[in-house]
Amino acid sequence: MDRVSSFDEPLKKLLGGATAKVMAEHLDLHTVGDLLHHYPRRYEERGKLTALADLPLDEHVTVVAQVADARILMFNNGRGKRLEVTLTDGSGRLQLVFFGHGVHKPHKELLPGRQAMFAGKVSVFNRKMQLAHPTYQLLDASDADEATEAVDAFAGRLLPIYPACKQLDSWRIAKAVDAVLPSARDAVDPLPDSLREGRGFTPLPEALLKVHRPQTKADIEDARARLKWDEAFVLQVALARRRYADTQLPAVARRPVADGLLDAFDAKLPFTLTEGQQKVSKEIFDDLATEHPMHRLLQGEVGSGKTMVALRAMLTVVDAGGQAAMLAPTEVLAQQHHRSITEMMGELAEGGMLGGSDRGTKVVLLTGSMGMAARRQALLDLVTGEAGIVIGTHALIEDKVQFHDLGLVVVDEQHRFGVEQRDALRSKGKQPPHLLVMTATPIPRTVAMTVFGDLETSVLDQLPAGRSPIASHVVPAKDKPHFLSRAWERVREEVGHGHQAYVVCPRIGDEAEEAEGKGVKKAKAKKAAPEADGDKRPPLAVLEIAEQLRTGALAGLGVEVLHGRMPPDEKDDVMRRFAAGAVDVLVATTVIEVGVNVPNATAMVIMDADRFGVSQLHQLRGRVGRGSAPGLCLLVSEAHEASPARARLSAVAATLDGFELSRIDLEQRREGDVLGQAQSGVRSSLRMLTVIDDEEVIAAAREEAVAIVAADPELERLPELRTALAALLDKDREEYLDKG
Repeated sequence: MDRVSSFDEPLKKLLGGATAKVMAEHLDLHTVGDLLHHYPRRYEERGKLTALADLPLDEHVTVVAQVADARILMFNNGRGKRLEVTLTDGSGRLQLVFFGHGVHKPHKELLPGRQAMFAGKVSVFNRKMQLAHPTYQLLDASDADEATEAVDAFAGRLLPIYPACKQLDSWRIAKAVDAVLPSARDAVDPLPDSLREGRGFTPLPEALLKVHRPQTKADIEDARARLKWDEAFVLQVALARRRYADTQLPAVARRPVADGLLDAFDAKLPFTLTEGQQKVSKEIFDDLATEHPMHRLLQGEVGSGKTMVALRAMLTVVDAGGQAAMLAPTEVLAQQHHRSITEMMGELAEGGMLGGSDRGTKVVLLTGSMGMAARRQALLDLVTGEAGIVIGTHALIEDKVQFHDLGLVVVDEQHRFGVEQRDALRSKGKQPPHLLVMTATPIPRTVAMTVFGDLETSVLDQLPAGRSPIASHVVPAKDKPHFLSRAWERVREEVGHGHQAYVVCPRIGDEAEEAEGKGVKKAKAKKAAPEADGDKRPPLAVLEIAEQLRTGALAGLGVEVLHGRMPPDEKDDVMRRFAAGAVDVLVATTVIEVGVNVPNATAMVIMDADRFGVSQLHQLRGRVGRGSAPGLCLLVSEAHEASPARARLSAVAATLDGFELSRIDLEQRREGDVLGQAQSGVRSSLRMLTVIDDEEVIAAAREEAVAIVAADPELERLPELRTALAALLDKDREEYLDKG
């Protein structure tokens, strides 16, 4: 069998159809290679031999003892069977118990007088120590030396515990691994020899043997270090090749023009840009001036002025004769961006219109719900080049939308878009347009290097001058109902001072629950916090809470609702009136999570706050404190004080640092959610590497990958690495990386 194909061997050839079927359906394991890369989650030690008199509670122990007595007892009116075995070793006695179908074999084998080794976890039942369903090995008393050897081997072993499923438990997976383990020696080693030797890594076949069947804890460490590195390195090589390929694509360089639109815009700004905004703008302008497409991720704290940076990039492209498109995830946000950009630009946004500036351009909005006439005009403005800037939702991606000369695509809140959508918009340029991806969800460096590894990263971490501090408090509504009453009093006080407030709920509350698009981090946010005590009732809903507030705690104030299933013109009307100060309190779902900018709104009450994720709470909170008055964010929860849900809320209340919170969030959720569905190919390839803990590994792997790709872009001198890449990049993952 050649070296590659033994890994591609279907499991059913070696394990039989039934087991292979369960592995394929429930664990997504299809080949020998898949199973060899299904690593143990942890290892249990059977423990050194323990005398029965010294058994520690709740620990795994191994004992050698003699069966004193064994009997089957019936319970449940004869429907249930239990085997009780009493052991003795001279120092004390211990009871074993086996239930159900598990009683037959031990009942035949564990006869009084037999000696055996037993391993299991010590518990107490009816004030007696016991082992439930222990594993055991009979000892043949005829050869004392052999028995001693067997005892040592059995007691000292590290037992691998595999990620399992209801249909296939860990020990059966371990048995299946034994059947395929000989194939480990055929593993194709992706690391160049010089790199492997230089870093002192175990060869791959040896690492696979050690991870599945370690003799010592040092074996596990060795194997993990090697296998983590492989995952990080192969993925970083794939990303480095993408970045290299991008540098080979042609693009039109878009250089700033003196006395153009950008200069006119800068001249009318009522404030100076922060140092961070200037630095990041320079990075973007440098990229735009090159003849291959910019691929840049701009991440910044809520309210750090990303839109301003993006707008200046768009104006530069318009100055250079191109067009810029901004893609927003929701209609509310597209309308908000359109409104704020046209306000910031003033007469510069009215090119070709009466009263517009002769240096200006047209800024158009394009969303799915626009009337036909407005839509037709917008499409015409784009194809003729009359409109230099278009802001829209995924309606921008439709086939009918044609550009005169698309030079820059700005994607807001990248994680809301599938890569296909991003790609479809980019394909509308005559040559690949430049790409700027923005996110207000701070991403730890390692995640940025893994998920957005094909993008260069810019970070805005300063808040513009004049931003106010936000005080955050947890309101324990169940334990201290008077705290909730006080929260509503605080809202009244803010409104009394001429300010406005948001109240956020996880659910809309009408019958057609809950298709509030990608905007709601799932009203199934119930799942986000299964430990919340409040899970016995449905999450609180906008329509119900608004009604309660109008007739109760906030009676007499102007209370309005906003959610994703309202008709677009209604949504826009409510947002306009709220922005104009005509609405006191806006009760909304998370449609207001991103980008909504009302500086006069100073208070936010988040109902059932434990139903939201950490970064989502941080996003929501960023909607207040955007003016000169301090912000207030109250996190209302019925979760129990000692629950993880409350710990999460306390963490959010304790810091305004989004990067710190994203770290906490990632530690709690691990990478599954963070790498997200659009990146599922990458996620499923990370088995050993944890993005949050292995920062050094990822950074070092990225460095090596860049050097290797620069020297040999096609990896012609590294066929093994090419093979490993092919295995990593099956069709889906290849597409993900292509479009990233």
